[in-house]
Amino acid sequence: MPKPSGFTYERQGDASVTITHHGRAAGTLRGGRAEKFLAEVESGDAQLVMARWTGAYRHGNERTAREHPRNRGRAGR
Repeated sequence: MPKPSGFTYERQGDASVTITHHGRAAGTLRGGRAEKFLAEVESGDAQLVMARWTGAYRHGNERTAREHPRNRGRAGR
């Protein structure tokens, strides 16, 4: 599974954090959630942490699900 990449975060003046992915806003955290996020980013793999917090974390089963009989023939997948 490829490592997540392209995430950045910026602290805002009002104790919030904005997370972007390839320049597009992916999420904003405020208050206690922002503090918890910042602590986790500083102690671990920042890209992986941001991917998890934004919901963009791939679980590795996308290819398997795409090949399932009920999903065959669907466009855009």
